[in-house]
Amino acid sequence: MESDKQLFSYRKYWAHRFGVAPFLPMSRPEMEALGWDSCDVIIVTGDAYVDHPSFGMAIIGRLLEAQGFRVGIISQPDWRSAEPFRELGRPNLFFGITAGNMDSMVNRYTADRRIRRNDAYTPNDEGGRRPDRAVIVYSQRAREAWPDAPIVIGGIEASLRRIAHYDYWSDKVRRSVLLDSRADLLLFGNAERALVEVAHRVAGGEHPRDIQDVRGSVFLRDAVPADWVVVDSTDVDAPGPVEPKPDPYASTSATDCATKGDAGADQPKVVRLQRAVPRGHPRERTVIRLPAFEQVRADPVLYAHASRVLHLETNPGNARALVQRHGDKEVWLNPPPIPLTTPEMDAVYDLPYARAPHPVYAGARIPAWEMIRFSVNIMRGCFGGCTFCSITEHEGRIIQNRSEESILREVEEIRDRVDGFTGVISDLGGPTANMYRLACKDPEIERSCRRLSCVYPGICKNLNTDHSALVGLYRKARALPGIKKVLIASGLRYDLAVEAPEYVRELVTHHVGGYLKIAPEHTEEAPLSRMMKPGIGTYDRFKAMFDRFSREAGKEQYLIPYFIAAHPGTTDEDMLNLALWLKRNGFRADQVQAFLPGPMALATAMWHTGRNPLRGIHREGGERVHSAKGIRARRLHKAFLRYHDPENWPLLREALQRMGRADLIGNGKRHLVPNYQPAGTGRRPSGSGERFSKGGRIRTQHTGLKSAATPRRVPRPRKGA
Repeated sequence: MESDKQLFSYRKYWAHRFGVAPFLPMSRPEMEALGWDSCDVIIVTGDAYVDHPSFGMAIIGRLLEAQGFRVGIISQPDWRSAEPFRELGRPNLFFGITAGNMDSMVNRYTADRRIRRNDAYTPNDEGGRRPDRAVIVYSQRAREAWPDAPIVIGGIEASLRRIAHYDYWSDKVRRSVLLDSRADLLLFGNAERALVEVAHRVAGGEHPRDIQDVRGSVFLRDAVPADWVVVDSTDVDAPGPVEPKPDPYASTSATDCATKGDAGADQPKVVRLQRAVPRGHPRERTVIRLPAFEQVRADPVLYAHASRVLHLETNPGNARALVQRHGDKEVWLNPPPIPLTTPEMDAVYDLPYARAPHPVYAGARIPAWEMIRFSVNIMRGCFGGCTFCSITEHEGRIIQNRSEESILREVEEIRDRVDGFTGVISDLGGPTANMYRLACKDPEIERSCRRLSCVYPGICKNLNTDHSALVGLYRKARALPGIKKVLIASGLRYDLAVEAPEYVRELVTHHVGGYLKIAPEHTEEAPLSRMMKPGIGTYDRFKAMFDRFSREAGKEQYLIPYFIAAHPGTTDEDMLNLALWLKRNGFRADQVQAFLPGPMALATAMWHTGRNPLRGIHREGGERVHSAKGIRARRLHKAFLRYHDPENWPLLREALQRMGRADLIGNGKRHLVPNYQPAGTGRRPSGSGERFSKGGRIRTQHTGLKSAATPRRVPRPRKGA
C-alpha cells in the first residue's frame, strides 16, 4: 500500500504542456480558449467556484493541474436534469464529486430541521441552490449523463458518511454513501495524497473501482481476500453479550444468499472470525470487521460499539483497515492517509490561485469568500477530540503545518493582489488558532497512541505546548510593510493557551479586535465530560490572564463565550445552572446554538444510542446518556440560554416550577425570570442560530459539521443582566 510517496514526485501527465489556466474552466468556450478539446477530470461541487485555497474545489483542481491534468469545474449545477453534467463533455479520467465545503444537509437545515433561507457559499447568499444529500444526487446525474464515466466522491459530506451512519434528518441509520451514490471510489479526509495517486493510476489505465490499496480510500469488495486476517471488532473493544445465537458478527457470503434465495436472506450462515492476530502476521494485512449495516441499524448497542472502534482506528501510525458488510457487499475502509509534510503543505498553498471568484459571478457577493478573502490558513488538523466536532474525523488529529516563509508569502500576496485590502489580515489560523507546530514530543509515541484527545481529561504529558513558533509568526506577520494589523479569528483552545502566558500576552496586546471568541460550550461537568471539553475553571484561569494583559496593554477588551444547548448528557438542571452563570456574568445571547447530530461524530452516537462510547460499550451496564430530543425539551434548553427574552418567560416559569425552583421567579436581581409578562410577548418559540448580541461580523468557524470556511456570527457583548 502506497503510504508516503511525495505529493509532487510524480511524472507530470502529458497535458501539462497546456500550462496554467487563469481560472479552471466552467464552460466550453473557456476550454476552447485554453486549447482543450476535453477535460481529464471534472470536479462537481455544491459551492460557487472561488479560486482560493480555502475552497476545496480550488485546492483539488489546482493540485491536479500541477500534476499535468486538465481540470474543469461544474459548480452548483441544476440537479433536476443531467444536461448541466454534459456541459464540459465526458471526463477522460473521472468525475470528482463533492457537496462543497459544507455538508449539504447542515447547509440546508437548522438544528431544528427547518430550512435555512440563505447559503454563504452561493452568489448573493441565495438558498436552495444545492440538493439535499448533494453527493448522492450529483453522482446520479453524472451517471445519467455519462453512464461509463468513473466517479470518485470526496469532501466532508462523503468523509462523514463513509460507513453506516445515523442520519439526523431522516432519524435512521443509513448505508455508506458509497453504495447510495453508486460511485466507484470514496476518498476521505483532505485527500490530496490519495487523489494524486488515483489520478495518475487511472491515467495509466486502471479503473477507480479496481484501486484498492490507497490509504484514505473506501471501496466495495465481494469478500475479504484470503491472505488477510479478519479480527472481530469485539476483540478490539468488547460490548458484552449481544445475541444468544447466531454469532452477532457473522457475515453472509454472496454465494449463500444466492443459494438460499429470499427466504434465507434473514438467516445468515455463521462464520467464526479470528479472535486474535496470528503471531508473525503483519498488522497491515489485518482487517477489523465491524458489525454489519443491518446489525447497527437494528441494534443501538452495536451502533455505539462500531462508532467507538472506528474512532480508535484513526491514527495513521497504527490504524488498521475496517470492513463492514452491507447486504452482499463488503464496504472496505483503508487506514487514514499519511499527513502532508510541511514542504507538501507549502507547495499546495503556493499553487497559482487567482484568489477570487470566477468571473462568471460578475461581482455578485459570496459571503463565504468575503469572510476569508483576507485570511490565511496556517495549519490543518485538531487533537482536541471534541465529540460533537467533525474536524478529527475529516482532517485527523495530527497537526499539519505550513512553513513560516510560505505563510508570510501569502500575507504579502493578499497585500499586493486582493482588491479592497486595507492593511488588516482578518485571521492567521485554521481549525484552531493555537495548535500551530504543536505535536507529540516523541514520534514513536505519536505513532502508537490511541487516545481520542491529547488535551482531555488533561493535557497529555507527551504533548509539546510551546507556543513560541506561533508568537514568532505573529510578530513577523504584523511587521511586514503595508500590514496594519493581524487579527486572530479562529477558535482558541484556551486550555492550551493558559500553558503559554507569553502567547496570551502577545495575542491580547496585538491581535484582538476588541472581542475574542472562546468556546467553553458549557459550565457543568456532566455535559462537558460528554463533549471532552475542559471544566469551566480553565475558562476562569484564561479570563484572568486575558483581563490582566488587556489592562497592561491599556485596552478595553471582552471575552465572548459560546455555549451549546441540548448536547447529549445535558439535563434541564445543567441548563438552569448555565443560565444562572450567564446572568451572574452579564451575558445575553441574541440567538443560541443547538446541538446538531452530524454523521459519524461520537456525540451523535450518544444521541442515537443513549450510550457513551467514550467509556466503553456494554450491553449490561455501561454509561447511559440522556439527550433532550423532543421539540419542547430542545426549546427549553435554548430558552435557558436566552433567559432574558420575554418570549421565553412562560416556558421558563413552567419549567422552574416543575423543577422546584420557583424561588427564581420574581422581579429582583436574584431572580432568573420576572413574574410579569409584557403585552404581546410569550407566543412565539425560541429561535435557533448562533449569534450573540447586536449582530456582528461573519467569522470563520472550524468546529461541528462545518468546514474551514463556514460563516458564523461574531458575538458582541452586552453589559448587565
